[in-house]
Amino acid sequence: MVEVVAALIWRKGKFLICRRPPHKARGNLWEFVGGKVEAGESKQEALRRECREELAIGVKVEKVYCEVTHAYPDLTVHLTLFEAAVEEGEPQLLEHTEMRWIAPSEIDGFAFCPADGEILEKIKRDAGA
Repeated sequence: MVEVVAALIWRKGKFLICRRPPHKARGNLWEFVGGKVEAGESKQEALRRECREELAIGVKVEKVYCEVTHAYPDLTVHLTLFEAAVEEGEPQLLEHTEMRWIAPSEIDGFAFCPADGEILEKIKRDAGA
């Protein structure tokens, strides 16, 4: 099982999503910024690193929003989604092809990675969307 972390970053009632590059697994699908936890890293350290590498931002990692385990045909991931806040910089596209700030009511208009499904349903419920 692969340990993966991601950030739920809010701004003015909307949260940040990013579109995966077409050449990667699950290409062109939308996701939260994040990635794999490397050996010797805590989940929080991994998330801070991934946010720097993917968006050139420094983040404050806050509490766990939720955790899910999802089996893809090629791997099984244990995803921990943290609430996070941008502390430094403005998000830039360093790896993804696109980024958007969306409201919970807009979730159904985007094709997300399957592992995010449960999380997105929770966001909609929590927002009353």
